[in-house]
Amino acid sequence: MSSISQLVKRFREVMLDGLWIANTNFKDQLSGVTWEQAVTKIGSLNTIAMLTFHIDYYIAGIIPVFKGGNLEIKDQYSFDLPSIESKEQWNALLNKLWSDSEQFAELLEKIPDSKLDEVFVDEKYGTYQRNIDGMIEHAYYHLGQITLIKKLLKAQKD
Repeated sequence: MSSISQLVKRFREVMLDGLWIANTNFKDQLSGVTWEQAVTKIGSLNTIAMLTFHIDYYIAGIIPVFKGGNLEIKDQYSFDLPSIESKEQWNALLNKLWSDSEQFAELLEKIPDSKLDEVFVDEKYGTYQRNIDGMIEHAYYHLGQITLIKKLLKAQKD
């Protein structure tokens, strides 16, 4: 299996359909989360909606680079979640995450293995390999947070 194929598989596992590392994935953890739960604040933790937006912000931000465009995202905006006040708004955020994740994976599949060692946008960001690995690791980090927040929300309810 090529390096790109392995990265695509790892990305899909954490975002859409895998169980290998954490025995869960974003799609599994976010299914059934109501919009009220998604925006419920527990202490100083980010909300589930905020973490969902945050992960999608980076996925959506890298898509233009995979298409040959520029990197336009800025870390300072990665938590600028618009207010979510309905089921429809929450579902729209989820649908955007699934769509962007699918597009990210499809574009990643088209990258030749030889590109993995090339500079990603600017030398300060390292290589494509480092950025794709970072995307996957970042997703697992926040998947863990979402899983714990769901448990805390359930404990509050009980």
